[in-house]
Amino acid sequence: MRSTFHGLEVAKRGMFTQQTALYVTAHNIANANTPGYSRQRVNFEQTEPYPPASMNRPQIPGQMGTGVEAGSIERVRDSFLDLQYRGENNKLGYWEARADALKKMEEIMNEPSDSGLAKAMDQFWQALEDLSVHPENEGARSVVRQRGLAVVETFHYLYDSLSQIKNDLGHEIGVTITEINSLAQQISKINQQISEVEPLGYLPNDLYDERDRLVDQLSQLINVRVEKVPSGGNSLKIAEGKYNIYLVDSNGNPIKDGNGNIIYLVQGISYQSLSFPNGQDIDGDGINETPGPAVDSVNLGGNSIPITLTNQVVFPTGKLRGLMESFGYKDGSGNEKGIYPEMINNLDKLAYTFGKVFNAIHKQGYGLNGTNNVEFFDEATLTVPGAAKNIKLSAAINDLSKIAASTDGKPGNGNNALNLASVGQILLSSGTVDLIDISINLNNLGPTPPRLASGTIKSNYEGWIGRLGVDAQQADRLKDNSEVLRQSVDERRQSVSSVSLDEEMTNMIKFQHAYNAAARQITVIDEMLDKIINGMGIVGR
Repeated sequence: MRSTFHGLEVAKRGMFTQQTALYVTAHNIANANTPGYSRQRVNFEQTEPYPPASMNRPQIPGQMGTGVEAGSIERVRDSFLDLQYRGENNKLGYWEARADALKKMEEIMNEPSDSGLAKAMDQFWQALEDLSVHPENEGARSVVRQRGLAVVETFHYLYDSLSQIKNDLGHEIGVTITEINSLAQQISKINQQISEVEPLGYLPNDLYDERDRLVDQLSQLINVRVEKVPSGGNSLKIAEGKYNIYLVDSNGNPIKDGNGNIIYLVQGISYQSLSFPNGQDIDGDGINETPGPAVDSVNLGGNSIPITLTNQVVFPTGKLRGLMESFGYKDGSGNEKGIYPEMINNLDKLAYTFGKVFNAIHKQGYGLNGTNNVEFFDEATLTVPGAAKNIKLSAAINDLSKIAASTDGKPGNGNNALNLASVGQILLSSGTVDLIDISINLNNLGPTPPRLASGTIKSNYEGWIGRLGVDAQQADRLKDNSEVLRQSVDERRQSVSSVSLDEEMTNMIKFQHAYNAAARQITVIDEMLDKIINGMGIVGR
């Protein structure tokens, strides 16, 4: 026979289980606006029926249900959408960093404008043309010198500004490395907490959410993958376990050490720090977060990983790669590449070629007093690297009469000023260039590189500025595209995991009614028992 109080136990279990569901609903509502929170639900499970299957069982028509219990409380999460979100987040981090670096470069180069290098050179050429008309006019000579000085100062400004932004990018890389290491440390600590809770049969849902929120942040900085490792003990089958996090290459394959073992950023309750072997420690923690002049490798724990960005072997996307591409890195041949190093190198080559060609023509001309072989720009400053930084006017032309406007030294001859005004249009691949009354051999002006070997000074500069504009436009477009894609994936993820207040209010009413019904059932059973206890067997009293 079943127990007389069987119905009370069934109703009690129903009340307790619905009460648990109401508590979980309240937790969902309380965290409706908490970033990274995933809604939770109670998994209702039927309790073991009565009687259990055995030979020694009461003779009743069949097994009777014994009620319900809360089997587990789990969060609602789609791991596939998490993977998609992190992939798009990683791309967005890369394009944001690249777009920001290119935008800053565009602001520095400031082309086209009245204060850019192109305008300074145009004004220099115009001053020389004016001098060719009035070669003996001291005012025209003074303007030529001042316009030449303006070109020099513009080179200096561009070099210094680009170098400063490059240094700032190095510091930003350091901040990013520190953030990566901090996130890795936090994830390892949460792994520790999870590994202490799961073996007891619980699901630490809030810890899962916090860990995934940190992994989302990490995914924007570097390209990582997550593998789950069971915590052991009495863990539930749906327990998520500890996270192992490792870096992947452009093909999605894990980065391995020399022995073929995966190099983990986070492995269970431990983590390894990223650093640069030849870098600087900016916060005194013993880790070199800031790189040297150019990135050639990165240390992860005790493993040195070469940075071959040109082949996209390491850090295929992510903010860190975008910063490294902008700051500068060593390619497989040991050459420095990157957005800022390449533009600085281009400016050096431009200043070098401009100064060398201009001097070659100027030295063949004559000043007012018949002097020739005079440098307009100081040859000692025309070295690569550093020409854009160091170029300066020759001290000799402080004497304005030594500006070589003439090709023959005769009064009224301004032909050499015209030759000088054409420097920006000279085809640099010509070899020997015939000008008015003189000729120069470009091959005698130094090797290529550092001297520009093709096009003209003007076309080379315009080409670099044009490519800069195209690259900046592409980065902005792809940043916007990545942002839209990430938002789309996040909306799908939120549709699965986020808290809907309408749904929670519906659940609250549903669980409340179920709770009230279970309570009413207890009242009914109480009345039945009261009848049995107090109303039966008293006939004739």
